[in-house]
Amino acid sequence: MTEGRPYITGATRVYGLLGRPVAHSLSPAMHNAAFAELGLDAVYVAFAVKDLEQAVTGLRGLDLGGVSVTIPFKEDIIPLLDELDPVAAHIGAVNTVVNRDGHLVGYNTDWLGALAALRLYTPITGEHVLILGAGGAARALAFAIRENQGSFSITDIDGSRAEKLAREFGGEALAQNALAGSRATVLINATPVGMAPNTDAIPIDPELLSHFRVVMDIVYQPLSTRLLQEARSRGCQTIDGLKMLIHQGAAQFELWTNRPAPVKVMARAAYAALEG
Repeated sequence: MTEGRPYITGATRVYGLLGRPVAHSLSPAMHNAAFAELGLDAVYVAFAVKDLEQAVTGLRGLDLGGVSVTIPFKEDIIPLLDELDPVAAHIGAVNTVVNRDGHLVGYNTDWLGALAALRLYTPITGEHVLILGAGGAARALAFAIRENQGSFSITDIDGSRAEKLAREFGGEALAQNALAGSRATVLINATPVGMAPNTDAIPIDPELLSHFRVVMDIVYQPLSTRLLQEARSRGCQTIDGLKMLIHQGAAQFELWTNRPAPVKVMARAAYAALEG
């Protein structure tokens, strides 16, 4: 294993994260550990984006190898790209961009990460899932659930957004005051509610959590969100957000490098960075 690079040269391939905020992100630790493990002359940097269009122009101009895309840009970046992978086009959200000689191709690996995380704890086929939020991550989750013969309901502060997503993916939209009537056995928080520094926030009435067998939170800062704490206290199986991050990141790494991702190394780096 390569323990790290002594310096970055003009030949070093640069990858990055486009989002806002990004200071909390564990993706740099995860991807840089993977580059080091495979001895690749590459580095990954988090960019706090003020202007997405300018950032994408910079991606081309600086010839970055590719980027991850996070909140709030997963949908907004689509018209700025040259091509969409068919799955990303169907999902309607992009979390990964590959730069092929100035030709920017958008992919979605969130659905793969979510699928891998869920399968560690529950089957999806035949299960009904309640998704909180209707943004880019929720779109990937809806796709993953339907691709694996599950069904879903979705709710969002913006009811029309939830209804649109439900229509597109064959689910049902629920008003936020109607969640007590949900038939779901699995709950997934696909909103940033509960993310540091607002760690006391919770995206659902805690009294409803006993309705669910499994509760997953895509938030990983903190690792044990209030949602997961409340769910565990009611006997639910819980899934932290870092598991989805690791598996979607592994799929990104493979798109960028055409090399198998060192998943265990990435996982160790992500958990170590969170603890440290």
